[in-house]
Amino acid sequence: MRKIKNVILLGTLACSSIFAQQKPVYLDESKPIEQRVEDALSRMTLEEKVAMCHAQSKFSSAGVPRLGIPENWATDGPHGIRPEVLWDEWDQAGWTNDSCIAFPALTCLAATWNKDMALLYGKSIGEEARYRNKNILLGPGVNIYRTPLNGRNFEYMGEDPYLASRMVVPYIQGVQSNGVAACVKHFALNNQEIDRHTVNVNVDDRALYEIYLPAFKAAVQEGKAWAIMGAYNKYKGQWACHNQYLLNDILRGEWGFDGVVVSDWGGVNSTKQAIYNGLDMEFGSWTDGLSEGASNAYDNYYLAKPFLKLLQSGEVKVEEVDKKVRNILRLAFRTTMDSKRPWGSFGTVEHAAAGRKIAEEGIVLLQNKNNVLPIDLNKAKKIVVVGENAIKSMTVGGGSSSLKARYEISPLDGIKGRVGTQTQVVYARGYVGDASGNYNGVTSGQDLTENRSESELISEAVNMAKDADVVIFIGGLNKSDFQDSEGNDRKHLELPYNQDKVITELSKANKNLVVVNISGNAVAMPWANTVPAIVQSWYNGSESGASLASILVGDANPSGKLPFTFPVKLDDNGAHKLGEYPGNGEVTYNESIFVGYRWIDKEKIKPLFPFGHGLSYTTFAYGKVSADKKEMDADGKMTFSVSVKNTGNREGAEIVQLYISDLKSSLPRPVKELKDFQKIVLKPGEEKVVTFTIDKSALSFFDAAKHDWVAESGDFEALIGASSTDVKTKVGFKLR
Repeated sequence: MRKIKNVILLGTLACSSIFAQQKPVYLDESKPIEQRVEDALSRMTLEEKVAMCHAQSKFSSAGVPRLGIPENWATDGPHGIRPEVLWDEWDQAGWTNDSCIAFPALTCLAATWNKDMALLYGKSIGEEARYRNKNILLGPGVNIYRTPLNGRNFEYMGEDPYLASRMVVPYIQGVQSNGVAACVKHFALNNQEIDRHTVNVNVDDRALYEIYLPAFKAAVQEGKAWAIMGAYNKYKGQWACHNQYLLNDILRGEWGFDGVVVSDWGGVNSTKQAIYNGLDMEFGSWTDGLSEGASNAYDNYYLAKPFLKLLQSGEVKVEEVDKKVRNILRLAFRTTMDSKRPWGSFGTVEHAAAGRKIAEEGIVLLQNKNNVLPIDLNKAKKIVVVGENAIKSMTVGGGSSSLKARYEISPLDGIKGRVGTQTQVVYARGYVGDASGNYNGVTSGQDLTENRSESELISEAVNMAKDADVVIFIGGLNKSDFQDSEGNDRKHLELPYNQDKVITELSKANKNLVVVNISGNAVAMPWANTVPAIVQSWYNGSESGASLASILVGDANPSGKLPFTFPVKLDDNGAHKLGEYPGNGEVTYNESIFVGYRWIDKEKIKPLFPFGHGLSYTTFAYGKVSADKKEMDADGKMTFSVSVKNTGNREGAEIVQLYISDLKSSLPRPVKELKDFQKIVLKPGEEKVVTFTIDKSALSFFDAAKHDWVAESGDFEALIGASSTDVKTKVGFKLR
């Protein structure tokens, strides 16, 4: 902290000295940013320029103190503001005022299907980052859900490029309204954690442009993201953090990105490639602080002394460093040097309420036979809660998104707090998963050590369940290694710790069983037919338990829908069926564009739960969809309308989904693709007309031969559904 203050003081003195002479253009906020950038650049020495291109600590890069240009400070992550670490180490700095509000993981945000929630999320977490004086937030993540085994899927927004595109834009806008850059990650094709530092991804251009790039493109062109983070993996034999095709040709060339490209921590592998292939700022290349015997490892980064020597010798032209510094200065003028930048706020009740609202909207009711849910507290006098995830902290762990949360309400505490004393709530462990509770020096403070045997734990749970009015099993995955965690993928689709056995025995003991799966990934559910109610929850942050309790007792009506498919078995996923996961140094996406529900539709597979699925405590009736015309002109638009009515007895929200089907194409196409959606709130008996307007882009596919988007004339259908498999109504139309 002392160093930050010193830099600010130096910058202030420098500015005072400059103002005493003549106000430079770069300090004049009335001037266009590009003019200010060029003026500041012209005043910098070569050494100062190079210093801006690489880290000076674990999470910061240098400014130019004599010119009053502040340092850049980055922070993880997409779900909450990381606690401070020591200057040159990963160990905790020991601050007592850096405990954040933990927000739900991005899988939960995607499951809301609500762009207003994305804006609220971005604005809230942006305020937390700004208060801590960070100007780069390392998130959001928009890598596509290719396999349910990917350890970082919980950080992303699901399997569909359109859904991810629509949700990422308001998130970015919310973050950046605070003068904090959203750093969208990981660009691109980072779809597995196994061999992530070395694997070379082979993917055809159609899949690249139709599946894996749209969310990044929307982030850049619509969200106006100020930063992009490169990925660890290779594409076309080049590491993604310095990749000619991804960064120069696509990101800057095709999309016109004018922000900063930041490396993932340790993602740089070559000075020459880093110079020429689109990288601006290098972080994390060495992490021991003593590389090559130097007292400061940062001087030895690929874009530090090696870069400077090449510039000084003339082997590399100064224009190469100038390109990078222009982008970094542009970042500064948008963030730290914006005098109108808000002050932010941290750990507030408003942020906690925002997190709870997002969680409530994102929790998905997967199954509800016999209307076991919501729990009627007037009738339920004894509730038995079973499972380690009912008590285990989920804000600590998982990799770079691990947090030091101000507080975390567990599911058990959330249920007890809501139920009060009118209903007895008793708890049984049921199974033992991970008794640890620490990551990077942050500890949960829990001691989950358990000495009883598996059979003893199951017997206890079953005996307690026999006379209960309702049994709630709360399990799933956790954020330990080889589960939902950075660094490794899951080893199988099944629930760990023999939870299937616990659930099966509980279902025999009590017919009123609710299974709550907490995870960021799909899991196998061999017991699904014997369990009446299944709820998909997520890593929901500080208010996790309160939000879950609200759904279980009906204070909030569930309205979330799945952002990815739950397959019955791994073989129902294209990446696994075709045998190209995880690869061996090379991985080929043989399934091409057929990811998620696109593969399910193509192969006519019945999923466990489909993309877009989610139930409510009320019911909805769909009318017949109509089109405003029978044909779309090549340059025109088309509008579809459908009425939706709440036919139940309580208020609820429905997510109406529009899919488009190309009935005849010169190239293979998915059976249908999501092209729009709306979340509407309806009171009992209320009816609304939902309208969707599309243009030719919604009918287009990427033609690799032409390297362009093509919409072929012919017959199409617009399908309105409550999920990808629950199509309610459709209408045909033509493209001229």
